[in-house]
Amino acid sequence: MSSFRADYSQTDQCQSTPSISVQEARATYNLPFSDLLFRAQQIHRSHFDPNAIQMSRLLSIKTGGCTEDCGYCSQSAHYPTGLKASKLMEVERVLTEARKAKESGATRYCMGAAWRNPKGRDMDALVAMVEGVKALGMETCMTLGMLTPEQSGKLADAGLDYYNHNVDTSERYYSEIITTRTFADRLETVANVRDAGIKVCSGGILGMGETVEDRISMLVALANLPAPPESVPINMLIPIPGSKLADAATVDPIDFVRTIALARILMPRSHVRLSAGRTEMSDEMQALCFFAGANSIFVGDTLLTADNPGEDHDAMLFRRLGLKPMELEHSQ
Repeated sequence: MSSFRADYSQTDQCQSTPSISVQEARATYNLPFSDLLFRAQQIHRSHFDPNAIQMSRLLSIKTGGCTEDCGYCSQSAHYPTGLKASKLMEVERVLTEARKAKESGATRYCMGAAWRNPKGRDMDALVAMVEGVKALGMETCMTLGMLTPEQSGKLADAGLDYYNHNVDTSERYYSEIITTRTFADRLETVANVRDAGIKVCSGGILGMGETVEDRISMLVALANLPAPPESVPINMLIPIPGSKLADAATVDPIDFVRTIALARILMPRSHVRLSAGRTEMSDEMQALCFFAGANSIFVGDTLLTADNPGEDHDAMLFRRLGLKPMELEHSQ
């Protein structure tokens, strides 16, 4: 079995790189665990400092009341999760939080709004947020739902570095989780963002009742985009009381680590982010994820509305593992 993505750059992948088949990816995923992690670590080391972790901070700039019916989400208006909807934050409050994030060591600032898509009346404030965070010397990222080409262009002109739009799961399983939009809708927004010159952040969630085959298919779909996402967040479901997936079964830790390793092998130059669910992971599980190629995390006490390990815990874990924050010039 060849390490089919090990030597491709992101630019190379835009230039008629052969597609990866689900069969190839499955064979890699099913390697003996030590062999899989060894291959992933080799590839990781060929493109990144193996001991550097990119640190981002995520702020919910508009919480709750979303019209989408995503089965995993606390912010969907379709489920009685008890979360009260809020209006879009004022620009200066967002920038105040961004300054705090920078002081705590974050190099990328991510702003998320619980929308199906932003309205025209919201765009001026969103542009001002991007421009203000850029002026602080930080990378900028937003996740606002679906975007039109025009909206993507406005955010690109403001200097937005990354746009997050997860595909969530495989195309086959997508309608089991969400019915108010389609897998194709997700890919359309990813294409609009890419065409505008914004880097793409797109990944998925494990533990929603999907099969291992669905997880492999999701990663293959991302790897086979005209250009793979520059950031690939892999989330472990946090079951939200009142949501459709409140009683979902826990993901097997070894299966989760295998998925991280496959993401690293399929997308060698992408940042693979260990995202939601870290509060439920042992330090040992997180260490295995970093060894498997994860090199990005969110810092702070919350992710939008869910708990996240605090900065003190992360700093202690970094010391134990000999990890360090990634410098900004290397986190592009």
